[in-house]
Amino acid sequence: MTSRIISIETFLARYPITGRFKFLPAAAEAKPTRDTVIIKITDDAGHVGWGQSVPSPTWSYETIETVRTTIDRHLAPVLIGLDPFDQETVWRKMNRAIAPSFSTGQPICKAGIDLALFDLTGRALNQTASARWQRSGLEQVTLSWTVDASDEAELEATVAEARQRGYRHFNVKIGLNAAWDVKLCAALRRLAPEAFVWVDANGGYDVATALAVAPKLADAGIAAFEQPLPANRLPGYRELRRQRALPILMDEGIVSLADLESFHQLELLDGVAMKIPRCGGLTEARRILEYLAQHGLSFFASG
Repeated sequence: MTSRIISIETFLARYPITGRFKFLPAAAEAKPTRDTVIIKITDDAGHVGWGQSVPSPTWSYETIETVRTTIDRHLAPVLIGLDPFDQETVWRKMNRAIAPSFSTGQPICKAGIDLALFDLTGRALNQTASARWQRSGLEQVTLSWTVDASDEAELEATVAEARQRGYRHFNVKIGLNAAWDVKLCAALRRLAPEAFVWVDANGGYDVATALAVAPKLADAGIAAFEQPLPANRLPGYRELRRQRALPILMDEGIVSLADLESFHQLELLDGVAMKIPRCGGLTEARRILEYLAQHGLSFFASG
């Protein structure tokens, strides 16, 4: 099947949100929103695909503004006229238009394009993702609830709300105050002794603090330690992995398969907390997941 991309459009969408999250700034308005860029791609056969880019500048360097201008001014012009099924050419053109630094350049932006093209081609083929990949889809997926509590009262309220909504497992945001982080995890374990719990520091610790905290978190029944250090503190990851207090997961540092291959060969990690937008969309995410499965590494889905 052959067609050509004839238009790529971007739109701003604002999702209403509730609650508080460390990577979303406190909003002054009564109804805070989570802003995202919606991408619509159309081919000359009339097929339409939709994707989205969801930047968070306090987590990564991309913003709503950079996503839209990059697509409108740099990516869309080089993709018009290409075959939407030709992933290799699409990615070669995108990576020439917006070059990498250490890894894929502006991956969250490019994820919107990748997702829209996957949607378009899937509609053209009339196939779901599982059918295209010859994998059996799951009827249900068990989700975890993110805990970002600043005191025990907030923790108790968070756990109660999670249970009321049917959640039984938790991901805990840590990395700002080591003493409170350990106390928080111990308190959560008392409230939910049966839960699967892992922590995510989002690169918030230095090496000495992470090494001191990891055994205490293990004693509190934590299952894994996600992104304990900034992504570029590679010798520290080796120290943590050799400590063996907890399995070490990378998140922000794994943007492409090349990153994962290198960090695995250097023995810096036990697995990855996978986010489709962070690695540029489904195309690279699938390659990363295949590598994880091939080498027996852990895979934590995240979003």
